[in-house]
Amino acid sequence: MIAPAIADAFRKLSPRRQFRNPVMFVVFVCSVLTTGLWAQALAGHGEAPAAFIFWVAIWLWFTLVFANFAEAIAEGRGKAQAQALRGARRDVIAKKLAAPKRDAGVVFTSAAELRVGDHVLIEAGDTVPGDGEVIDGAASVDESAVTGESAPVIRESGGDRSSVTGSTRVLSDWLVVRIASNPGESFLDRMIAMVEGASRRKTPNEIALTILLAKFTLIFLLACATLLPYSLYAVSAAGHGSPVTITVLVALLVCLIPTTIGGLLSAIGIAGMDRMIQANVIAMSGRAVEAAGDVDVLLLDKTGTITLGNRQAVALHAAPGVSTSALADAAQLASLADETPEGRSIVVLAKEKFGLRERALHELDAHFVPFSAQTRMSGVDMHARAGEPNGHSRIIRKGAIDAVRNHLAARGATLPTTVVKVAEDIARKGGTPLLVVEDARALGVIELKDIVKGGIRERFAELRRMGIKTIMITGDNPLTAASIAAEAGVDDYLAEATPEAKLKLIRDIQAEGRLVAMCGDGTNDAPALAQADVAVAMNSGTQAAKEAGNMVDLDSNPTKLIEVVEIGKQMLITRGALTTFSIANDVAKYFAIIPAAFAGTYPALNALNVMHLATPQSAILSAVIFNALIIVFLIPLALKGVRYRAVGAGELLRRNLLVYGVTGLVVPFVGIKLIDWLLVLCGLA
Repeated sequence: MIAPAIADAFRKLSPRRQFRNPVMFVVFVCSVLTTGLWAQALAGHGEAPAAFIFWVAIWLWFTLVFANFAEAIAEGRGKAQAQALRGARRDVIAKKLAAPKRDAGVVFTSAAELRVGDHVLIEAGDTVPGDGEVIDGAASVDESAVTGESAPVIRESGGDRSSVTGSTRVLSDWLVVRIASNPGESFLDRMIAMVEGASRRKTPNEIALTILLAKFTLIFLLACATLLPYSLYAVSAAGHGSPVTITVLVALLVCLIPTTIGGLLSAIGIAGMDRMIQANVIAMSGRAVEAAGDVDVLLLDKTGTITLGNRQAVALHAAPGVSTSALADAAQLASLADETPEGRSIVVLAKEKFGLRERALHELDAHFVPFSAQTRMSGVDMHARAGEPNGHSRIIRKGAIDAVRNHLAARGATLPTTVVKVAEDIARKGGTPLLVVEDARALGVIELKDIVKGGIRERFAELRRMGIKTIMITGDNPLTAASIAAEAGVDDYLAEATPEAKLKLIRDIQAEGRLVAMCGDGTNDAPALAQADVAVAMNSGTQAAKEAGNMVDLDSNPTKLIEVVEIGKQMLITRGALTTFSIANDVAKYFAIIPAAFAGTYPALNALNVMHLATPQSAILSAVIFNALIIVFLIPLALKGVRYRAVGAGELLRRNLLVYGVTGLVVPFVGIKLIDWLLVLCGLA
């Protein structure tokens, strides 16, 4: 990337490009001015030796080139990634359907001709022609071209895994997809534009810092402009000495203005977005990355983020008068057709702990009732089989306390208080109780347990030290939510969360002047994602969620939200650290340039030459060279970022002042003295 970046650094020297950065535009004007003074000196009308003006001009141009190189190298990393993504994009022949049905008429057409709302059939071996939503079918999809993950994923209609991305490939079965983006507007196109930095705009903090740097530059420009007439007057009044030259004033101005941070500011912003891409998170704007660094509150989903998200049956608690084996038999029957991890774990528990054989579905004359959000129960209806003595129908249900209570109430029965107490005790311990009933009789409780992830409590403690509040969002009842929240160490929780409750919570927090981050993957998360300041949508989620979010996690890992916040804070910390270094750096350069600049006018100022630099010319040239080279040495830090530590704002400020402030004061003294020694050694002093 270095060779293209060098070429880009010279291409960026155009006045139009430099005008976007006030600090570097002043350096550009100074470079042009000193180049003109050098040409005038060659013609015999120079205000200073031609060689001195030449080297000042050369190093001023190098200052611009090095600043451009920092930005170009940051963009180069994105362009390399964009090239790989562009290689994944291809024009394919799509099977466009006349109607949203698999057996509808198929017309073969180019993917470039598909529009929003078109329906396409994608079969095994086909490439997905564009972003869309699965409306029929289920298939295994290879998304490695986009996510880099080699393992295939399942995409199916309905639920939160119905979104497909263009240029991925269907490995098995078939899908009917409704196209959700026009050509040139796909997720892959937006990824390419973002990683290339083509649509990167300055963030609010970056704009504010640019304005501050422009004000500093204007102040020093006015100060330097008054020094020439002041110097002429002083020499005239004293009758001896020589006035300060324009070349020296130009060098003084460039060394006084914050060129270090001015030259690296854009590179820091681009590198921040680049680190998001390396974490497999696509930020739709630089504003989103910056907002991640300013977040005050994190909304985290419980399942899969705080817990492992794989609840397992760990115990059976029979009701009074019911044997545990009878409860195990009923629980197993109700779960035979339940393919969820919870359902399979109940069957396994009944088999391993109670020796119940797993019966084949075809052996049972039964109608299985799947779980639904309305009933919040699942189960089985078994009919009496002919020829069996004492055969009778059995209606078995398992579900949440309230759902089972309503089910029994409809049959004129109630839940025993002992069973309710067992269920509440399980919930209090952080487990999930599932009640099992047969006909109008409660048989007992299945205890499900979801394990809190290792190390998550420590992560939350780090966030707390940074001043970030964590809130767990869960659909569990308040007792279960409170227990898991206490075990995980979150600051607060929202139980029995609905889309409306999430949206209200975010708005209430924002009304307090705080910034909110959350992640989501379902259509029901879209309103909250659209409201949040930092909204990370899962790539496996619905199209609505991805459209509502301002970031997309290609790995679909909910815990990535914590990493996103850390990357955003690292970008802000890096910007603050280098700003501190730049200002301290300028203070130190005063001691090199000011005594040298006015030594001809006020010889007594030589007493301030604390570094004992060889000559006034070498002092000025050494400062200008150091001013250019320090940008090069700081490029790796700007691209990599300052090491992130979970500390508060006060501690962070003290650390910046101690490390980067003190270093910024000391390094120029050492660097300028070393350069002065080399100039003397080379005979340029």
